[in-house]
Amino acid sequence: MEAGYRILNRGGSSLDAVEAAIRIMEDSGHTNSGRGGVYARDGVPELDAAIMDGRTLAAGSVASVKRVKNPISVARLVMEKTPHVMLIGEGAERFAQSQGVPMVTPFYFFNERRWKEYENKVAGETIKQTSANPLPGEIHGTVGVVALDASGNLAAGTSTGGLFYKMPGRVGDSPIIGAGTYANNQSCAVSGTGVGEFYIRNNVAADICARVRYAHVSLADAANDVVMTELVAQKGEGGIIAIDAQGNIAMPYNGEAMMRGVVREDGKMTLDVWAHDASGDIGTVSPN
Repeated sequence: MEAGYRILNRGGSSLDAVEAAIRIMEDSGHTNSGRGGVYARDGVPELDAAIMDGRTLAAGSVASVKRVKNPISVARLVMEKTPHVMLIGEGAERFAQSQGVPMVTPFYFFNERRWKEYENKVAGETIKQTSANPLPGEIHGTVGVVALDASGNLAAGTSTGGLFYKMPGRVGDSPIIGAGTYANNQSCAVSGTGVGEFYIRNNVAADICARVRYAHVSLADAANDVVMTELVAQKGEGGIIAIDAQGNIAMPYNGEAMMRGVVREDGKMTLDVWAHDASGDIGTVSPN
């Protein structure tokens, strides 16, 4: 949040703020993104990411990459340096190399806690995990950032390792524009987390923004209707963070908890994990 705020406070773009904040989380090893990505069934993290510019509707994403340190930055390169929106697997990695992106080996992503979870799963698997019925405690935190800059431009970005113990090659909602990531200056910017199959089927991120734009409902009402009504009815666990063109914020979730925070124009930060509130009014915590 501090990294993104510093960029916005000096007049930088929402795209730069989104990318910078997500890179820090990818590097941390504490989230299900980048270095902290969970293991797929073959014992290697497969990473997805997307970024979108609300001003131009330009977007870029990568999926199922295994040797990229910061998938969010490669997603932005896809957006800016190719005529495409999504590149996957080896093709995405070859493109990253062509752009001078340093590649890493799968050992870069080794995380002792994640590996222990994987070994325990392999040794004691007795329940078949499906995308519609994931095992309790095995969905870890996708990361996302949405931003509004001083020029009135929105941006959204999302980065994830996907579902723990997923089938190799499985792609969730995060890199799919409109499902887990979406931004449009005419409405809002959204990043989602949860069981991606439900977000794909419901086109969650774009649906929220369409309700704001065409039904003229508030961002809070649109987000709440999708996350707390439609997804709940389908047993689709998850949540979203969103900001509209006026700076209104919504962050509903229908699971047990979602770590989220806001930094306003004056630098005031709010952070919370537990409280359900679609309006974005969450508890204040001093960054000091």
